[in-house]
Amino acid sequence: MATKKPAYLKEKTVKDQAIAVAQSWLRASAAAVLALYISGITDPKILANAFLAGLAAPALKALQPNEKEFGVKSK
Repeated sequence: MATKKPAYLKEKTVKDQAIAVAQSWLRASAAAVLALYISGITDPKILANAFLAGLAAPALKALQPNEKEFGVKSK
């Protein structure tokens, strides 16, 4: 009789990793835009640039080979 592995022990698929990367990017981008908006900057071009700049942190995290979540060498 085979036992089921708990959800946290299952292998992550490429789709799961892509979703995790997208969620991380959206959180970082939303935080950057919100911080600027709260400080009084309402120019749409600046806010759009901040949204795109939010990609930097998750992209750098993905390039780290020792990152367990979704790094270059993650499983």
